[in-house]
Amino acid sequence: MKKIFIYILLFSLSFLWSCNDENNPIGQDFVVAFKDASIDFSKIDNEKTINLIYSKVAEQDGQIHIKITEDKATYNVDYSTSVAVTNQEIIIPIKKGETSTSFTFKNLIYPFDRSDKTIQFEITKIDYPSAIIQGYSSTKISFENSIGGTMDVEIGGPNEQYQVYVDLSKGTQTKVKRDSWDLGFYNGTNFRVMLNTSIYMAVKALDETDLSKVTKASVGKLINEVAVGTFTDSNKEYVDDPTGDILKTAIAEIKESDNPVYLLNLGYEVGTSTPAVGSAAVAGNSRGWKKVKFIKKDEQYVMQYADLDDTTYKEKVIAKTTTHNFVHFSFTTNDIVNVEPSKLEWDLNFTVFTNLITGNGSYGYSDYVVNNLKAGAKAYRVDVTNEITYEKFNETMIDETKFLDDQRAIGDTWRQVTAPQKLFSDRFYIIKDAKNNYYKIKMLAFLNASGVRGYPKFEYKLIK
Repeated sequence: MKKIFIYILLFSLSFLWSCNDENNPIGQDFVVAFKDASIDFSKIDNEKTINLIYSKVAEQDGQIHIKITEDKATYNVDYSTSVAVTNQEIIIPIKKGETSTSFTFKNLIYPFDRSDKTIQFEITKIDYPSAIIQGYSSTKISFENSIGGTMDVEIGGPNEQYQVYVDLSKGTQTKVKRDSWDLGFYNGTNFRVMLNTSIYMAVKALDETDLSKVTKASVGKLINEVAVGTFTDSNKEYVDDPTGDILKTAIAEIKESDNPVYLLNLGYEVGTSTPAVGSAAVAGNSRGWKKVKFIKKDEQYVMQYADLDDTTYKEKVIAKTTTHNFVHFSFTTNDIVNVEPSKLEWDLNFTVFTNLITGNGSYGYSDYVVNNLKAGAKAYRVDVTNEITYEKFNETMIDETKFLDDQRAIGDTWRQVTAPQKLFSDRFYIIKDAKNNYYKIKMLAFLNASGVRGYPKFEYKLIK
């Protein structure tokens, strides 16, 4: 397979803001850097925008000189750029009033058939008063693991309509509509079914094994009980354990016989209203109810389901796969849908989430972060001290005993959404992914420049 490695040596982007002191206040110098430390080349089948960012708004026009160094690669044969190359250099304009610029890298050899080509882009000169090169002075596009960067997570603003799966090793994110799926059928050894907690689903096992005997009238007293956010401690039994322990799903282990009928609350549609600035509006109209029954047959799942007053039911056979944590199903399409990337291709999920409050049962959280515990991705929090900072943290400081068997290792601990809203700057996180790469992560924002919620941003760096 033809693979081009585009190496662009990097420095920490956080240096852009950490290098100031009283004699050099923030904003005095005009700093230019690449936005990303590295980009996954395998994801570029055509074009990729390469972004550069400034430390402040440009007050006049200028230019950025970027040197290109080739190894076994030829311009206009293997690759090209949106800006013409002259003497192994491209010049990118700085325009007054802007805070960033970019150029386009175009792949000319897809599909790939070799992996020994290297192209390096590096900032060498900035034609602008008081300009300096700091942070990511170069960037890296390759098939190797990402060594770091910053990421604006596209969850969709205050309605947070998307779940976003982040792969740190590739520097990529995959987003899916939160209400595009309902149930996840586990592909591991156990026969377990998980709820879509991002839309506040809930479920209760009934004292009945015959679907036809369950009606709206027979379960009427349960409608207000089987729900998220009732502020009763007992309702925690109607939701999956938020730690991510697959043996603690609200739906019991599926057996070959004697499985109960379940009353299934489908939760809420994604919200569409515009909330007050700084607030979230994630829940819309109720999505209704289903009655469902699960059976294990020939090492596959069989699901029978219907609306509450239906006398007949639909049936779906779902086979396990080896590539993903779950097979996802939608009652809207009555079929399997694509949701999560393969289990080794995501580490973090930014999502709305159903958690538990001690004494008050299940409750919904916005801009939540879970790690891919099912595939082995774990994390722990590091509190900042004089000796331990994000910038100083290195491989020798990793403590294996602190990694949590809990998908909520980050959770909501990185921000405060009640007044006064704030991002916690006294902590960061260590992530070990399923491929045994170790990253440090620092959250940078959950509001945009106008104070609107639903715009998380973080910085990360490979440390091992």
